[in-house]
Amino acid sequence: MAGIYIHIPFCKQACYYCDFHFSTSIKRKDELLAAICSEIQLRKSEISGAIKTIYFGGGTPSLLNKEEIDLLIAEVYKNFDVEENIEITLEANPDDLTKDKIFQLSETKINRLSIGVQSFFEEDLKLMNRAHSEKEAKESILEAKQYFDNISIDLIYGVPGMSNQRWEQNLEVALSLQVPHISSYALTVEPKTAFESFIKKGKISPTLDSDFKEQYELLLSTMKEAGFVNYEFSSFSKEGYFSKNNTAYWQGKTYLGVGPSAHSFDGKYRSWNVSNNIRYIQSISEEKLPIERELLSVKDRYNEYIMIGLRTMWGVSLIKIETDFGKNFVQYALNQAQKAIEDELVILKEDNLTISEKGKFLSDGIASNLFMVE
Repeated sequence: MAGIYIHIPFCKQACYYCDFHFSTSIKRKDELLAAICSEIQLRKSEISGAIKTIYFGGGTPSLLNKEEIDLLIAEVYKNFDVEENIEITLEANPDDLTKDKIFQLSETKINRLSIGVQSFFEEDLKLMNRAHSEKEAKESILEAKQYFDNISIDLIYGVPGMSNQRWEQNLEVALSLQVPHISSYALTVEPKTAFESFIKKGKISPTLDSDFKEQYELLLSTMKEAGFVNYEFSSFSKEGYFSKNNTAYWQGKTYLGVGPSAHSFDGKYRSWNVSNNIRYIQSISEEKLPIERELLSVKDRYNEYIMIGLRTMWGVSLIKIETDFGKNFVQYALNQAQKAIEDELVILKEDNLTISEKGKFLSDGIASNLFMVE
């Protein structure tokens, strides 16, 4: 299985927590979209087999109009074999999803929307500098449901000042809207973001680890009671609505990333494009790929498999570890996992290691204990 990720590096305004590559100027949008089309052409030999997913990320892909989305999708179809039942996801902000825009999107090949709600409370949205309101969040979801069956919404917990009660209310509103997929992330303070500056200056107080833990546990219990499957640490889905794109990523499948800052993976090499729109456009215009590549060692690939696999309901397979990396890696993983197994944080069953309910909040730390280091 292979997928294509298309990075659209434009936003109306900067969210205070975001460290992704984007620009609030769209002056060179036409040039950049033309460059993305050219990059797709230049890299068409990098994937063999059919494309099963296309994912528009960013940035804010919902800033694109129907013609621009059609242009990029057509370029993929022109240069790759595409499965008939392909999943095509567009990340969208509620303020972009007017009735007309949603109708236009329904006229494209997009068949899955990922809506960046983040919170249903005005104080949270203002604190994060989101461009939409609580009303727009609800209305966009209700309108999208008229045309799209496969909808996911994003929510953020651990927002400074967010009480457990407000977090529960966020979840209640989300569930009342009856979407089949919810992704929920802890608000992390990334370097060089506005949030980091606010905290250093004492304008806001950082969220305590205990608050993150309590809100994550509320998330787990609430979603389980509502009949959602927690198939990855941050992802909750009704049966039949798992993200094909994200599942492929967690299972180590090949994907091609196009656009500035986009990452790619072919099983052995990880690569990434330059995070600069002007340099990206210039390089592509000269038919040069603005890419850096890194050959992953066996240890690197083992560590990545452990890190990603333990975040999922499928865990890590000892048989796959032996096949891909060798018997010594299996023994190492078992030795390193032994204490976590004894503490009932990790479950060993039928040659598979999975994180227990008790260990979910500690999954990153558990995974790091299984890493092979020099």
